[in-house]
Amino acid sequence: MPIQVLMPALSPTMEKGNLAKWLKKEGETIKSGDVIAEIETDKATMEVEATDEGTLGKILIPEGTADVAVNTPIATILADGESAADLAKAPAPAKQEKAAESAAPAAAKAEAPKAAPAPQAVAEPDPEVPAGTEMITQTIREALRDAMAEEMRRDPDVFVMGEEVAEYQGAYKVTQGLLQEFGARRVIDTPITEHGFAGVGVGAAMTGLKPVVEFMTFNFAMQAIDQIINSAAKTLYMSGGQMGCSIVFRGPNGAAARVAAQHSQDYSAWYSNVPGLKVVAPFSAADYKGLLKAAIRDPNPVIFLENEVLYGHTGEVPKLDDFVIPIGKARIVRSGSHVSIISWSNGMTYALKAADELAKDGIEAEVIDLRTLRPMDTETIINSVKKTGRAVTVEEGWAQSGVGAEIAARIMENAFDYLDAPVARVAGKDVPMPYAANLEKLALPSAAEVVEAAKAVCYR
Repeated sequence: MPIQVLMPALSPTMEKGNLAKWLKKEGETIKSGDVIAEIETDKATMEVEATDEGTLGKILIPEGTADVAVNTPIATILADGESAADLAKAPAPAKQEKAAESAAPAAAKAEAPKAAPAPQAVAEPDPEVPAGTEMITQTIREALRDAMAEEMRRDPDVFVMGEEVAEYQGAYKVTQGLLQEFGARRVIDTPITEHGFAGVGVGAAMTGLKPVVEFMTFNFAMQAIDQIINSAAKTLYMSGGQMGCSIVFRGPNGAAARVAAQHSQDYSAWYSNVPGLKVVAPFSAADYKGLLKAAIRDPNPVIFLENEVLYGHTGEVPKLDDFVIPIGKARIVRSGSHVSIISWSNGMTYALKAADELAKDGIEAEVIDLRTLRPMDTETIINSVKKTGRAVTVEEGWAQSGVGAEIAARIMENAFDYLDAPVARVAGKDVPMPYAANLEKLALPSAAEVVEAAKAVCYR
């Protein structure tokens, strides 16, 4: 049977792209690894490589076609011995439709892609959610959008600015529908100049407005770090408390998928080092919503670190009129008595998978989601370690001077006599992020490494 070539994804959050060019013609011989086409989005261009050998039997999507959905069949390859007559055996491609017009927030829920839910261990009840509260299922991008929309309805001083947040509905569709509801005065597309629009946001915050500044990635916020640290973070102190700066800097942080070293760095440790900033790095959909609402209301500058890989993940969100989670409170996601595993953001993916595996071997791990990196909830960490006597930290960033090192130091300072083993750290490898998928996987932590570390501190 003819082999279908599917429209690939450049990243976990890509939904569609443009088929820019065919580099092979119908009837040409194809070898595995041959580049047969080019696809592009507004951010990148990628070559489509054949994974099978044979003859390019039929091109299903002509070059120049825009908005081709991921996983749409774009061509068929005939194996040896097959002919054009066999093309009828291949499933017909899905009809390409015009890209949907921008929808209002209420309608956007039906359009946002649904990915597999994040790992769900047996979780402790969330103390921020009243018992019996009705829950709704949302993707993290929907939870973020709803948080901003609710705060913009509540407070006319709140506005959103950044690259592609308005007309394009956000690079990751997080701001979908906001322009339609709030208009161009409160949802502002900026030029590609992070230093410039971050400075405009800081200035607006100093006059009493409440900007939510989106960076397409925190790697690009390197251009704006002087505004974030020297202006936003230090002004309250340097003005003797006379000038505040209520501003949120938000966007994806850390690794995504095959975007290489300059788009994959984790800045958790950088920003959490700075007095004057609050740093939030949630994992669950509910925490994304509740903490973003708290960040927008906070009178201080808040760094809100999201994760591109998690945007499409679904989770339960409380159906409450005003669901807000206080900044600075960790959450025990899973109770245990043998070892404390402490993580945040996408590191929780590895932590929860590892806890499931450890349970099979009789090791009950207590998993703590920090949620906030600055101020850090030291009390929850210490109380857990006093109970288990062992600790493992998990982060995607580098180990040296990392957040895990800070956690280990606090445990040593506050719970040294309770430790039955040294604190173990699982972190990203000490290299810039590779582009190749197999090397990228090796550069990031894994659940297996967390299991190994937990067993080591348990002397198993």
